[in-house]
Amino acid sequence: MYKQYITILLAAILLSSCSKFEKINTDPNKTTIVTSEMLATTLLLDVTKTTFKSGTDFMRPHMLGKYTCWSSSANEEQYNRLGRTEFFDRLVVLNNIEKMISLATSSELKNSYTALGHALRAWRFFELTMQVGDIPYSQALKGETEGIIKPDYDQQKEVFLGILQELDKADSLFAKGVNFGGDPIYGGNTLKWRKMVNTFQLKVLINLFRKTADTDLKVITRFQKIMNGMPLFEGNEDNFQLKFFDKSGEKYPFYKEGNQSYVYIMLSSVIVDSLKNLQDRRLFYYTNPSPVKIEQGMAVNNWNAYIGLDPSMLYSNLTQIAGSRDYSTINDRYLELATGEPIYLLSYAELKFMQAEAVVRGWISGDAATYYNAGVTAAMKFVTDNTPDEARYHHNMQITNDYVQNVYLKQPAVTFSSQPDQQLKQIFLQKYLSTYLQDPGHAFYEYRRTGYPVFPVNPASNMNIPSDKIPSRWMYPQKELDFNSVHLSDAVQRQYGNDDVNGQMWLLKAN
Repeated sequence: MYKQYITILLAAILLSSCSKFEKINTDPNKTTIVTSEMLATTLLLDVTKTTFKSGTDFMRPHMLGKYTCWSSSANEEQYNRLGRTEFFDRLVVLNNIEKMISLATSSELKNSYTALGHALRAWRFFELTMQVGDIPYSQALKGETEGIIKPDYDQQKEVFLGILQELDKADSLFAKGVNFGGDPIYGGNTLKWRKMVNTFQLKVLINLFRKTADTDLKVITRFQKIMNGMPLFEGNEDNFQLKFFDKSGEKYPFYKEGNQSYVYIMLSSVIVDSLKNLQDRRLFYYTNPSPVKIEQGMAVNNWNAYIGLDPSMLYSNLTQIAGSRDYSTINDRYLELATGEPIYLLSYAELKFMQAEAVVRGWISGDAATYYNAGVTAAMKFVTDNTPDEARYHHNMQITNDYVQNVYLKQPAVTFSSQPDQQLKQIFLQKYLSTYLQDPGHAFYEYRRTGYPVFPVNPASNMNIPSDKIPSRWMYPQKELDFNSVHLSDAVQRQYGNDDVNGQMWLLKAN
């Protein structure tokens, strides 16, 4: 009886200890339950925040887009060296989509989260195919559900068809859904998401402008259908963008705190000279004047005080100029403001420029000049709305609505031309000017698509081979070579013959 009592007592103590152990090892500040809202936040922050980085890495896509130069070393992006992409790794987070949908607590919420899943899948696969060409799509992300760990590669046309279909589904399901939680971009507003997916589909279609004869893609018909009453961005407040806050982990990615990279930034002549040639006051919001010119007595609002450098010049020459201090760098607002400006991945201004281009190409009816002017106005407003009214941030050259409407847009070089070829160049240039330190990578893809504005190429400094060309794509990642080589080899052979950064993907070839 005594032994039995001791055994019961020890068991009770053991159970009690286990209970206390679980309590001690449970963080009261962390949830132990996964919800659709939590997974939505994870997915949305991954899609937005991984598009840009901080410090030196923040500037890399903008050096590739010829907005900036770099003085601490011969930067590969500035000098056009594209290696192997690591972008395939960014697909992994999409495995959360099915779980997010399954945890929805009502049929209406399930519609919304399913729509969100289609939108984010379309976004990620679009980014990836734009980098390399053919990619795993129909068999991608099926390792857990179907055991496919070595997916086949879909041809790029099929990927684009899938992306367009997913965006159609997203719009339809958002229309049947309800506002949902876990969304740091639009607060779960399904109407705003419908505007986003339809505006994004126009971007996908404008990139297919060489494929208008394809009867499967139906590029022009799709563009017209979206324009005919589908919800689209109506202002900068609809931008697909991430805002920043003066909190740890939420500050503008090039904010000065812990950032020593800013001392190496030099502005490119591609952006500076374009702004100067148009007497575009965004110059004074984007950049700082050369300190040498200011010391020589020039005013901070003197156009000639702003110096951009040829991004293709030899690095040895670049370092000499860096030592002289006679060049422009980025405006103080990018360093001094923890909240910075939002970084958008798709904007209302871009929508207006796409619509203007579609009119010029004869896809839709309407007044291209009206769309063009609206794009310029929206781009200017984005800058002023996100810049404090302080002299050091605009150098006493404020952009006002009167300046935009009655001065800037009426200049001969800015007023919309009557010649279609010149109209397209104006649209492409204004789009380029609007995405300074925005939408990472966009300027490179637009240059690849349109050839405008012209990026300088110097065979003596160009890291690409051949040295008289700018590359057009990234190579496939090493992980695909290591673990999916058979399918990758088939995809490379049918597209390029070999995995060459100068290879022309299907998207870039004429019909």
